[in-house]
Amino acid sequence: MTARDSSLRAHRIQDLLQARLAPAEVLVQDDSHLHAGHAGAAPGGQTHYSVRVVSPGFAGQSRVARSRAVHALLDAEFGSGLHALSLRLLTPEEAAAADRRP
Repeated sequence: MTARDSSLRAHRIQDLLQARLAPAEVLVQDDSHLHAGHAGAAPGGQTHYSVRVVSPGFAGQSRVARSRAVHALLDAEFGSGLHALSLRLLTPEEAAAADRRP
């Protein structure tokens, strides 16, 4: 597997979230190497990701509603080997407050 192949899922996730959520920020990090040997881990990686999305569209939504929306958008990825997401889903105001904390 080439480095490009190993980043394909990350790019698909980022592109989809960017297109559907109109976010101010999207960060997608492949954490699969940290889960080697754990449930759902695959030899080629691309199974575990950390995702941060900052979007004004999250205003008025609970954490659960935000998470459900992202999981629904990524349903096809879960069907093709994505195992786990660590999500940080924030409004711009929440992100600004979190970024100011020491």
